[in-house]
Amino acid sequence: MNSQYFSVLLCSLSVPLSVVAAEEKAVQDMSDPLAVYTQVGIGATNKGLNLKIGQAYDTGIATTAGMNVIEVKGIYGDTLGWDSDSKTTDSIDSFRFRNFAVDLTTMSATQIDATYNLNANLVADESMDVSYSYIKALKPMGRFSFYPLAGVGASLGENAREDDGSRDSGYSIMGAYGLIGMYAKVTISDKIWLNYNPFWLTTIGGSDTYKDHYYGLDQSHILTHEFAASYQINPRMNLRYFANWNENVDFMDGDHRLEFNYQL
Repeated sequence: MNSQYFSVLLCSLSVPLSVVAAEEKAVQDMSDPLAVYTQVGIGATNKGLNLKIGQAYDTGIATTAGMNVIEVKGIYGDTLGWDSDSKTTDSIDSFRFRNFAVDLTTMSATQIDATYNLNANLVADESMDVSYSYIKALKPMGRFSFYPLAGVGASLGENAREDDGSRDSGYSIMGAYGLIGMYAKVTISDKIWLNYNPFWLTTIGGSDTYKDHYYGLDQSHILTHEFAASYQINPRMNLRYFANWNENVDFMDGDHRLEFNYQL
């Protein structure tokens, strides 16, 4: 083999190898709550099927990364869920939209989080919560990582119940709420990690009906809990188990799901 041919061969190999290296470098840590990446996910839950899609985008600022995430929850609950038929339907339970903007220099983020609930509660036939919050990644402590969060939001309702017992036909702003919480992670190995995410929400303004009953009968605030156990199949794929409950619903009666996520 002459030297000229050898040089051409090396050049031809260097292109795909560099592309592979760049692709591997682009893979984000899926265990990091502030990681930004394009993704798809599907979850089997006790209330039906969940679908998720996330799209990373260019914010126009070199030190900031952005991502939009859309979720559809509770699809075909009677058919695909394992709760009793009295708790589920074959219609969709809720939609969720989140927008992240992560400052890569400070490892902090702002988040817009909107959830539209199609199930009736004590104050409205349907409701939507929209919040704006700030998240900060604290310095890791060994295997533990903490990401405290604080925010404010507004609740909108369809056919909301007024203080005099009447219904406000159509959509209306029912009130405002505040929230504080935390994402917490413990790393078991390079493939396994656990999360515990508590959140406290409280009404801070609006009608008396909203302030007094939005989180349950005579409840103006609520403490929610989320536990997750995750296994990283490979750098782009993971399998996660989630459990969600609160002070009104115990662990066994809460929401449970097994979710597969793939980073595109």
